[in-house]
Amino acid sequence: MQGAVTRYRVMAYVTGVLLIVLCFVAVPLKLFAHNGVLSTVIGIPHGMICYPLYLLATFDLYRRVRWPLSKMVVIVLAGIVPFLAFYVERRVVAELRERAVPAPRTDAAGV
Repeated sequence: MQGAVTRYRVMAYVTGVLLIVLCFVAVPLKLFAHNGVLSTVIGIPHGMICYPLYLLATFDLYRRVRWPLSKMVVIVLAGIVPFLAFYVERRVVAELRERAVPAPRTDAAGV
């Protein structure tokens, strides 16, 4: 499962960074400076490569962890809202780390 988490984290960061550059640099350049080169250079890889890979990584993690479908939908939507991918990634990783930590022993042998 660690591989699925790593793939998800990498794709969340890549998708999040490209989305931020696209929304806050490339699109304003296209609208205000009439220069659409950067929006094409960033937009096509984001929309046709990175986001689909993010979806695959999210689905793989969802399948392995067996989350409810509603949680996967929130994670998927995080890839299309600027900055949300980073927040959701932190929450997902924290939850998975919490699941992985064994509960402390409370029986007589554990004392």
